[in-house]
Amino acid sequence: MAGHVPRSYTRGAMRTRSTLPVGKLPPTVLQALLRECRPRASSRVVIGPRYGEDAAVIDFGGKYLVAKTDPITFTEERLGWYAVNINANDIATLGARPRWYLATLLLPESRATRAMARRIFQDTLQACRTLGVTLCGGHTEITPGLRRPIVVGQMLGEVEKSKLIRKENQRPGDLVILTRGVAIEGTAILARAKGEELEKTIGRGVVSRAKRWLYDPGISVVRDARLAVRSAEIHALHDPTEGGLLAGLDELARAGRVGLRVWRAKIPVLAETRAFSRALRFDPLALIASGALLIVASPKSVPHLLRAYARRGIPAAVIGEVRPKSEGIMVIENGQAKPLRVPKRDEIARLLG
Repeated sequence: MAGHVPRSYTRGAMRTRSTLPVGKLPPTVLQALLRECRPRASSRVVIGPRYGEDAAVIDFGGKYLVAKTDPITFTEERLGWYAVNINANDIATLGARPRWYLATLLLPESRATRAMARRIFQDTLQACRTLGVTLCGGHTEITPGLRRPIVVGQMLGEVEKSKLIRKENQRPGDLVILTRGVAIEGTAILARAKGEELEKTIGRGVVSRAKRWLYDPGISVVRDARLAVRSAEIHALHDPTEGGLLAGLDELARAGRVGLRVWRAKIPVLAETRAFSRALRFDPLALIASGALLIVASPKSVPHLLRAYARRGIPAAVIGEVRPKSEGIMVIENGQAKPLRVPKRDEIARLLG
């Protein structure tokens, strides 16, 4: 049960020792809360709230219904488009097809206009049409106390029971693949938020390219996930979001109750991301990474999957291997194995909040 992005990048009240930082709940806090969430056997819940799972699965007779909700609160730009794509990604990582979308739209009382509402609706409809999703309901209101509009999306999808992708199907010897590289979303956000500063050190061309990454290659992994399930024996899918690749790998392994061995040198870090990380001094693997897809597949089917991606011009690389849980979640760097450390918060929150 992973969140998406830091919920606000603006400065707020000073934090005390008892308050939590912006971003996801710390894993230990979240896991303790989730242990109390145990759906009844009669509820027909197949996958409920648990660490590392981003969507719920409900038995609806002939098929499974897959349900997801996630808010977008950190940006106004293409807000409706963003909410549709982020929620659709988590449906796709269970092998399901996103089908129906609902949205709760909260507009700030001091700034709400007809033009603002129309723009968000148009972006929502455009994103739904692109993915073949139907906008089927929701709620709108003008809300006191907000500084920017907020959208809370709810995506529903369906999947045949035999085609559900469950993270607990991971087994030792499986290979871990990463598509496209890190970090598409985080780099695009930094290009927009710190563009002037970055242009002074690495040039306008690099920053301009990174700004376009939200839309090209974009943050959707729906197509990549569909291609994976058609091309290989897939045992798990996961999209690394807030907390970056490191948090995504931790969620993937813990949800599957397995260990991991990840080769840091094999992780494709995009050139623009690497340049930004040198200029701003951050870890690219801890930067929000929507747009990439983590895939766990049987070793024998990996060559066919890589060829399928290559034919469609989608970069993909083997970055790790599933190990027994007893071996832990390890990162291999310079020949040494070290325990994977989950970032306390996403680098975006540190740099912008």
